[in-house]
Amino acid sequence: MSTVLAALAVGIPALALVLSSSAGAATGVPEPSHPGDDFAGSQILRHEDTSRSGVALAAAWGTEGVDVSSYQHNVAWSTLRKAGVRFAYVKATESTSYKNPSFTQQYNGSYRAGIIRGSYHFATPNTSSGATQAKYFLAHGGGWSKDGKTLPGALDLEYNPYGASCYGLSHQGMVNWIRDFSRTYRAKTSRDVVVYTSTNWWKSCTGNNSGFGKTNPLWVPHYGSSVGVLPAGWKVQTFWQYTSKGATVGDHDRFNGKLARVKALANG
Repeated sequence: MSTVLAALAVGIPALALVLSSSAGAATGVPEPSHPGDDFAGSQILRHEDTSRSGVALAAAWGTEGVDVSSYQHNVAWSTLRKAGVRFAYVKATESTSYKNPSFTQQYNGSYRAGIIRGSYHFATPNTSSGATQAKYFLAHGGGWSKDGKTLPGALDLEYNPYGASCYGLSHQGMVNWIRDFSRTYRAKTSRDVVVYTSTNWWKSCTGNNSGFGKTNPLWVPHYGSSVGVLPAGWKVQTFWQYTSKGATVGDHDRFNGKLARVKALANG
């Protein structure tokens, strides 16, 4: 029996532990071959002193999900569905020049397997305006439809893999950029974009701005046994990325609620 199949017999936390101790453990965090193929959390792992040892301690409550990018290539969605995965976020774009070459298989394949899916955009706020990147994201897989199986798009905000951590923007400049992206996305879809960010990055690059918590769902990475302190403005997280390892099936996430609430978010 393969290690993955053995893990399926004992549940998702064990599956995550097996995966993190296999391909990813041997080489550490995969190094993106820039430009464009950063995955959600790739720069969090490189800039923050956050533990990756709490995989098996992830909270049992909530709904299990994964996020994937080009690193995972073609994903065995039916296997993940059988293992308990109920939602997935798929990287679509970065800046205005990169499209995930595996996006179609990952995005449509998860849908066909009965997994509620959404897409995300890796932001580079120093290369073009928020509106420009939102439009690029929308044109290449970032849209939303009220079909009960599509989550609102997510905006991945983390340390700059190409230069200054905050992309050379002031706190207010970064806040303005995020608002520009978010307003453009909402105008086109009627949905508020999900914000993926770490508390430390948010403090460093927005001055811990509290202006998004009432409108934008939060997806927070924190690799341990609890979600930790949240950025200003958010009282609860919607998604928690509880392990990031870059292994075969991507990172593991928990939705803060039962499956019915995931479906409600998808339906808007």
